[in-house]
Amino acid sequence: MPGVKTDLPDGLVAIVKRDCPTCTLVAPVLAQLRTAYPGTVTIFSQDDPDFPEVTGGAIDDRDLEVSFSLDLDTVPTLIRVEDGTEVARTVGWSRDHWTEFTGIDELGLDLPPYRPGCGSRTQDPAVAAARATAIGDRALQSRRLDLGEEEDDAEAMYERGWSDGLPLVPPTPARVVAMLAGTTRNPQDIVATIPPDLVECTVEKVAINAVMAGCRPEYLPVVLAAIEAACTDEFNMHGLLATTWFSGPVVIVNGPIAKAIGMNNGINALGPGNRANATIGRALQLVVRNVGGGRPGDVDRATLGQPGKYTCCFAEHEDAYWEPMHVERGYEASQNTVTLFAGEGVRGVVDQLSRTPESLTRSFAACLRATAHPKLPIAFDAMVIITPDHLRVYEEAGWSKAKFREELGALLQIPGAEMARGADGIDEGVPESLAGVTLPKFRDGGLLIAHAGGGAGLFSGIMGGWASGKMGSEPVTREVGS
Repeated sequence: MPGVKTDLPDGLVAIVKRDCPTCTLVAPVLAQLRTAYPGTVTIFSQDDPDFPEVTGGAIDDRDLEVSFSLDLDTVPTLIRVEDGTEVARTVGWSRDHWTEFTGIDELGLDLPPYRPGCGSRTQDPAVAAARATAIGDRALQSRRLDLGEEEDDAEAMYERGWSDGLPLVPPTPARVVAMLAGTTRNPQDIVATIPPDLVECTVEKVAINAVMAGCRPEYLPVVLAAIEAACTDEFNMHGLLATTWFSGPVVIVNGPIAKAIGMNNGINALGPGNRANATIGRALQLVVRNVGGGRPGDVDRATLGQPGKYTCCFAEHEDAYWEPMHVERGYEASQNTVTLFAGEGVRGVVDQLSRTPESLTRSFAACLRATAHPKLPIAFDAMVIITPDHLRVYEEAGWSKAKFREELGALLQIPGAEMARGADGIDEGVPESLAGVTLPKFRDGGLLIAHAGGGAGLFSGIMGGWASGKMGSEPVTREVGS
């Protein structure tokens, strides 16, 4: 482009290809220029160094190194170079432009006055992809593994312990390079230190696992943000791995990016069927497994585990009556974020009769009280996932999200006598010394509220959490970068 330093000789530089009618048309004009300016007209051909024959051929640019360096869109392109710097260019054929550009009158008088050019070979999608792969492949730093001719890719990855139990996409260099195109970050940037082995993880390593998980490149920024959030001291991924409890990382995505990458926030939002939901959460888990060493049966000692430890990721409804989670947590609606919550499996809340917010809130409170155990307060967090049919009850009554929180919190103040050890014939519970104290079911900040799900069905969901706060995990929100 004009003003850019080049390695080209001073004078006029033309880039052509035989497979272009306009380039064939202007071949006599290029010969005319060489006669007028001997030794100062350089011609490159993108597809045949014998073309144009009338000029004695051209410099071979079939590898397109010169064409890519000049950022070409069209051939023919005529460039003027002075002191090693491009000062001007013109594309296609226009007698008036070329006459003014070269300073030669009566240029190409036997030609039509104007013809548009053709697409440069650099714009061929297959050529551009191959070049990106070749350049990116050279930049990849991860160790390569060559499989034997008789080895099956899927079985080889199982045998090497890379899989979560489901089939993986082979992370070929071409696929990894294509994945890295989803972010502007340097492939060798350190994203986080991954527990439990505390291994520094690069963007490239994340991309490899995102390929194996089945992600598309546009998901990669969300995966990177999820990993950054998971590896904070507050979220405590190491502790979450080591606990014998059920929980795993739950990823909630907010902001315009959720719609842009096609995430599901509606019917079956927490179930199968959506590629982005399924693979973003899986990529996070594979990074922890393959980079950090967090494998079930080793550090991961969950007594039962739960299916969400394969992957658990969804987007929120953001065109609803209540503000979305990231806004409630201090971000602008226009910002893209991920929030990580240490969640167990989803349990249903059935209330098909309540038509007032007071009644429905009591249903939520009764169901939330059973989180972990009805007689254990404060120690476990939870997330309520309210569906559209239930949220409509609050909207019609004019209840804000803040009012719902306030009323729900009041209903979850529980007399210690009901939770003391031995009460109701249950040995589990709080010490008997707390029998005279009223205790909240959840600590401050220990109850998240999300909005997702289909538009029919008077059901909502509750996800219990892991040990709360400094004893376990804090929900963490991070902005998604580019």
